[in-house]
Formats: sequence, C-alpha cells, structure tokens
Amino acid sequence: MQFHTVILRYLEMELKSPFTTSFGTMKKRPVLLVEVIDQDGVRGWGEGVAFAAPWYTEETIETMWHMLEAFLIPLLFQAPVYHPDELRDQFSLIRRNYMAKAALEGAVWDLFAKRHHMPLHVALGGEKKEVEVGVSIGIQPITDLLKRMEQALIEGYRRVKIKIKPGWDVDVVRAVRHHFPHVPLMVDANCAYSLRDIARLQALDDYELLMIEQPLAVDDIVDHAKLQAKLKTPICLDESICSYEDAKRAIELKSCRVINIKIGRVGGLTEAKRIHDLCQQHHLPVWCGGMLEGGVGRAHSIALATLPYFSFPSDTAASANYWERDFITPEVTVRDGRIFVRHEFGIGYEVDVTEVEKRTVRLKICKRSRG
Repeated sequence: MQFHTVILRYLEMELKSPFTTSFGTMKKRPVLLVEVIDQDGVRGWGEGVAFAAPWYTEETIETMWHMLEAFLIPLLFQAPVYHPDELRDQFSLIRRNYMAKAALEGAVWDLFAKRHHMPLHVALGGEKKEVEVGVSIGIQPITDLLKRMEQALIEGYRRVKIKIKPGWDVDVVRAVRHHFPHVPLMVDANCAYSLRDIARLQALDDYELLMIEQPLAVDDIVDHAKLQAKLKTPICLDESICSYEDAKRAIELKSCRVINIKIGRVGGLTEAKRIHDLCQQHHLPVWCGGMLEGGVGRAHSIALATLPYFSFPSDTAASANYWERDFITPEVTVRDGRIFVRHEFGIGYEVDVTEVEKRTVRLKICKRSRG
C-alpha cells in the first residue's frame, strides 16, 4: 500500500443528552475523522477519540490534529506499507500521542481489509459473529439514573456501568441495587479516588459489582496493587494501561483483575491485539471500552471485540444511544443486548459523506510529494 492522500476532518457532534463523569460534563463531542487513499483510489477511515480538553489523557483533538499533520502523516508517506502492524514501529519515533497514532493506523487497517476483500474483524483474527454490549451511564440525579437504567434493560443491554466520584458512590450503588438487585453492574471512577478512600471503596464490596474501574490515578499502578489486595471486588484498569508494557507491569504487580482495552488509548488496533493476547496468556479477562465515539470509531471497536478473549460486554452501545444521527450507514444497532457483526469488507459500515460534511468545521488535505 502506497498512500498519496490523507484527509483530516474536524467534526462537531451534539450529544442527545449531557454526559457527566467525575471530571466534567460534555454536551458536544468533537470528532477527528481520518481518511486515507492509496495509489489505486481505495479509501480507509479512522477516528481520533480525544476530547476537547485533556481530562481523560494528555491528548486533545487539537494535539491529535497537529501530530497527524506535522509528524505522523509525513511518516506514513515515506514508504509503502505491507501490513498495518508495521506502523507500530514506524510511529515509535513519536513519543506517546497514542490517540493520534490510533486514528491514522485505524484508517490503514480499514483500507488493508478492503484491499484484501475481507471484513476488518477477520483481518484482526476475530472469531465472534456477535458482540455482547453494555451501556455506560453518566452521573445524574438518582431518579433519572434509575429511569435510564430501566430503559437500557428494556433495550436488552447485558451490563450497566455507572459513573461514580467521592460523595456519589456508595449511596448511589445501594439505591441501584435496591431497584435492580440482579443486574450485572459495574462502576467507573475515572481516577477520582486515592488510597485515603480505601474504606469507602471497600464498602462497595457489599453490592456484588462486576468490577470497579480505574479508582485511583492514572500513574498509580503500584497503589492499585495495594488497593486490589484489600478489595474483594475486581479492579479494572483503564487510563493506567496505555501499552503492552503497562499491561505487563500491571499483571506482574497484580494491580487489577480485569483490563479495559480502548483502541485510542493504547495507540491502535495492533497494540490492542497484543494486549488482548498477553491477557489471554495470563488468564486475565479483558473487555472493550468506549470513548463516546462516532460511527467509525464504534465500528473499529466492534471489530476488536470479536477477538476471542473479550470476556465482558463491550461499551459499544447503539448509535442512537448518543446521537440523533450518526455519520455511518447503517447506524450501529443493538438487538437483545447484542451487535451482530457485519461482513462487508473493511469496517463494515459506509461513511455518509453528506452527513460528515454537514458537521465538518475544519478540513485539511495532505498530499504525498512527488519524487
């Protein structure tokens, strides 16, 4: 594959309802779409999943744009690519900036699968024909939370994740368990606690949670090991795992009993697959997290979640859960808590260019120089 054009598009997407976590509330979701075109005119699509502000990782949509335009796209243009796995080493000259790398690598994976006339999940080695799906619900008044959970369960979602933070945790989980005693339930703290909160986190052991996701700070793999030793409930690491090496250290230290794999956070599908395989070797369950993606990012996550060792329902809820209108056709739908994997070549969904253009607020066409 020799690439001659990469197109960057900055989109603004309006969420159907505000989404609140321990680090803030979001009403609009910026999306960076990456389109790559090879010498034969085949096109592949990727999506950058950083937010407008650096509250999840250090990256933002602006830093992704800069890294892609100034560094990663020029690296892509330097030489032919025979397999997307090569990009991991090619991009290693650039430190971190994992979401920018994942956006471009994802577009190359899509194009690679199309060129070889196979669905993306097959190119990755996925085996599942359907993916079980859960839903993530942000912080909101308890009556609204219970209504939203009721609706999610009616829609068939197989697992519910609720966001927590200090002061919005034990009492909320108790109320949820009173109304839904048997629903598969997990909580996500987004780094809101410290070891000073051990007693509060231990109190959650009474409610048969699937896991507590990322209770401590991003760089607290050692402290997570101390905390996990004092909890019955499994800790799931999210923000702390940005690479295969991070996952290896967490396993060695016994910092968690579950790992959430997000394509953007770990730098792309190749690294995500390496982490999946490592966890399978160590019998540590994994699941596929979500980043409030648009349709392209959601399609990549669905493909990843077909790998055999994904053990819990993914955070790839239906498009309609977040958007009045997504920019792919068909939109991602959930039936009886499952997404049925599409078998069209590449990501399995068509990008609706008309919808994309309606939401595009910035565009950059990068061309490979001749010579």
